[in-house]
Amino acid sequence: MTLDDAIAALGAALAAPAQASSDFDLNAGVVLPPGRVLRPAGVLIAVQHGAAGAEVVLTKRSSRLKHHPGQIAFPGGKQDDTDADAINAALREAHEEIGLPPSQVEVLGTLPPHETVTSFTITPVLGWIRDSFHPVPEAGEVDEVFSVPLAHLADPSRYSVQSRRWRGQQRHYYTVPFGPYYIWGATARILRGLAGRMAS
Repeated sequence: MTLDDAIAALGAALAAPAQASSDFDLNAGVVLPPGRVLRPAGVLIAVQHGAAGAEVVLTKRSSRLKHHPGQIAFPGGKQDDTDADAINAALREAHEEIGLPPSQVEVLGTLPPHETVTSFTITPVLGWIRDSFHPVPEAGEVDEVFSVPLAHLADPSRYSVQSRRWRGQQRHYYTVPFGPYYIWGATARILRGLAGRMAS
């Protein structure tokens, strides 16, 4: 997917009507506790020009982390009190986790929020990386930084629904594997929503 095609497709996706998503979308019968408190967070869907054209930057979380070790994720994290909003949180965390300067990111817009099983409400921030970018993984949080062609992630046929036992119940979730990387859970769900809007 060329640079011009990617920008046009992402702009159309941002303009398309969409609803919020959650980790519970594929699990009928799940009853969410009333009065639950969700913590705000922001993640950056960072698109850059690479060898395969437009590519999305992803991370492999450190295997030493207590939560979600070794999983594939967007750069990002919880919104701190010092963050103006989820966009600021996503840009700050991307700078901390992969060394991406906020000034190098052109924010295109935000996608509908996504609720996770860990009680976060995530705002996905779409951004285009200006110029060349050489990631610097934060050793305590990130084992690897890699990129996936946007054309792969924008193709709904690349996604499948799988399941596993979680807290005594069978939980279904989206996956979108790429090479040695098993992309699943909230990351795949957010990307599946983006793919659906890009394909519409």
